[in-house]
Amino acid sequence: MNYRLPKSERLHADKLIKELFNEGSSFFLYPFKVQFFVKKDQESGTSQVLFSVSKKKIKKAVGRNFVKRRMREAYRLNKSLIPSTAPIMSIGLIYVSSDLMEFSEIQIKVILALKKLASIVSENQEKHHEI
Repeated sequence: MNYRLPKSERLHADKLIKELFNEGSSFFLYPFKVQFFVKKDQESGTSQVLFSVSKKKIKKAVGRNFVKRRMREAYRLNKSLIPSTAPIMSIGLIYVSSDLMEFSEIQIKVILALKKLASIVSENQEKHHEI
């Protein structure tokens, strides 16, 4: 089990971030808005993830960085919930709450978000195979 989160698994390219927000789908699972985009061309690689905390919701950079660290850690420990057979995708975890949450709460929500994302992607794959 690989618990690392190298730069290759982080979404940082402007082009890919624009693609995620312009063409991607999303669902809401408090305190996250989960944005995702399944890549059509199956190149070799891994899914990439973006963590975002709104400056409007959490004013101080210290607080925003604190929440992002917790989100990254929760994702890093639970990224295996997305099956390895899932297509390569871009994922955006956007924190929309205005209060700082405990790590245990964030981890529970990240787990729920990843499970929901995995079920959505597997449903889409099944529909794609039927056609």
